[in-house]
Amino acid sequence: MTSRERVIRTLEFDCPDRAPRELWALAGVGMLRKAELDAVNERFPSDFTGVDGRYGPSSLARGTSGKVGTYVDEWDCEWSVCEIGVCGEVKNPPLADWSRLESWTPPWELLDNANLSGVGASHRQTDKFTKVGTHVRPFERMQFLRGTENLFVDIMTEPDEFKRLCSLIHEFNLRDIEMWAKTAVDAVGFMDDWGAQNALLISPERWRAIFKPMYTEYCDILKRAGKYIFFHSDGHIEAIYPDLIEMGVHAINSQLFCMDIEGLARRHKGKVTFWGEISRQDILPFGTAEEVRAAVRRVRRALDDGKGGVIAQCEWGVRDPRENIEAVFETWLEPMERNDR
Repeated sequence: MTSRERVIRTLEFDCPDRAPRELWALAGVGMLRKAELDAVNERFPSDFTGVDGRYGPSSLARGTSGKVGTYVDEWDCEWSVCEIGVCGEVKNPPLADWSRLESWTPPWELLDNANLSGVGASHRQTDKFTKVGTHVRPFERMQFLRGTENLFVDIMTEPDEFKRLCSLIHEFNLRDIEMWAKTAVDAVGFMDDWGAQNALLISPERWRAIFKPMYTEYCDILKRAGKYIFFHSDGHIEAIYPDLIEMGVHAINSQLFCMDIEGLARRHKGKVTFWGEISRQDILPFGTAEEVRAAVRRVRRALDDGKGGVIAQCEWGVRDPRENIEAVFETWLEPMERNDR
């Protein structure tokens, strides 16, 4: 079974030979621990790959992401980085004052100058499942542009300026999604970090009124193109799992250990693929290898019945012991216990 076949059978609940594997490594791991990262990837090859395609350069970007100091991204957001290999925090949001909105536009050149000429060849030359990420993250993008406190007030009061900003961001996102929907990739992903530790950051009602319609349009474009849809959100997002499934998302990456894993399984197993993960808040950085194995076995007892619908994914933080990451993938290769079936 090839990696592409394995992932597709997982997403279709068609009994793959094992759960597909995917390791996310934060930039700091590649910068500071590259030899370890290469060794783990060689021992546990991913079933996923990107493709030969890139967004165009933007004259707005200045500095280097992930290095200590300050850089400005393509959206003119100034990031302050205090630790190597992390994205940092936005300072001085460019649209903190609504008066700047009249002259502001999204960085269209990112899409205008995108070079996707190699996407088809990249897809044909690999037997791995090709998945691409996008710039699509409307909630987070507006946080970076407005500042978090300002945006929360906007969401509650919905001034005309906020509606205009939503429209601009959504227009950019639609074009981004449409661009990738026309390529040969197997799946397209988008994201927004919606969860706090115990609940959504805004009410589910506000989420459904403002953001769900945007996501639905993105999903509709991708469904018409026959693409698999991958969505990521940090935090506690139990409240919107049914909405994501209703929209047609095939795989959700969320922080399972912030939520009731067994409850999620009872309500949604067989309806969506659980795309990871193992807790990167405590178990991976601070747990023993045996505690990591116990966490993986808990996920498997809840979600892995051999029919598919679960991906062996985890995220490697710069301080996480290598043996803990290896323990994740070793345990996913263990035979399932009889009562898991």
